[in-house]
Amino acid sequence: MQETRLDTARIRAARRVIDPMFLDTPLYRCEAWEPELGCRVSVKLETANPVRSFKARGTELVASRLVDGGSRAVVCASAGNLGQALAWSGRGRGLDVTVVASRTATAAKLARIRALGARLVLVDGDHELARDRAADIARRDGIRLLEDSLDIETCEGAATIGLELAAAEPTFDAVLVALGGGALATGVGHVLKELAPGVEVICVQPAGAPAMTRSWRARRVVTTDTADTIADGVAGRRPIPAVLDDLLAVADDAVLVREASIVAGMRMLLDHAGLVVEPSAALGIAAILEDRERFAGRHVVTIVCGSNVDLAAYHRWTGTPRH
Repeated sequence: MQETRLDTARIRAARRVIDPMFLDTPLYRCEAWEPELGCRVSVKLETANPVRSFKARGTELVASRLVDGGSRAVVCASAGNLGQALAWSGRGRGLDVTVVASRTATAAKLARIRALGARLVLVDGDHELARDRAADIARRDGIRLLEDSLDIETCEGAATIGLELAAAEPTFDAVLVALGGGALATGVGHVLKELAPGVEVICVQPAGAPAMTRSWRARRVVTTDTADTIADGVAGRRPIPAVLDDLLAVADDAVLVREASIVAGMRMLLDHAGLVVEPSAALGIAAILEDRERFAGRHVVTIVCGSNVDLAAYHRWTGTPRH
């Protein structure tokens, strides 16, 4: 395997730091999908926890190391899920957490960040402008800047999912991973390439926010001027070079999917698995829907990575009635 910034020994050690409630999440086969999708699909459910996403696996590491190092303040930019996770991990350790987010971010995510006690700073722009503002705050106040996907804790925390997948029985042929900044994909990919190299690692991104996928295909950083997708959790425009290098070492493919397929995936997760998820969590199902022939007869795992969704928007997208 090509070298990445990640280290499997550190990833195994991370399991001793992360609160057990975020570990060993459910992994189960969803047979109800199989007639329509034409393949065996198992779900790795990363939403049954207090922050309803996988992000706390990484923020638990960050917060623990800050405390060990005597630091008490940290700032991050977030589309919502990282901010919630950092607020949760920081609250339990007495940290001063600041989260910078776009004013247009999902209202439910912003409300939860506030409820968890973090200071919320809103910017009139997208996630990339929030990243710039968070860096400014860190410089001004002399505090830790947590950069999702660049900071190795976010990748190695997510990589603990890979340890659980590698140990799973029965084995599987491919894993479909939502691709945004890259922490989840590089983390899971690193572990699987080392411990289960026969598993195909396929990253999935919305066609409306294609920067990381275009970068992976070009083998160099490709930025975009805009991002237009309902999958706000993966709507970045400026890939991080070091993260792209890691992704190039572990990803077998990166694909783009249409918005209609994302919505169809969300509806399938509701109808056949009883799961209300945010759009990013449906990217794996969207990829199967768009290329059934590729996955025919195979056993595929999709990581359901978040369920922090604005319910009014969810009902509008999926055409489900509000009660």
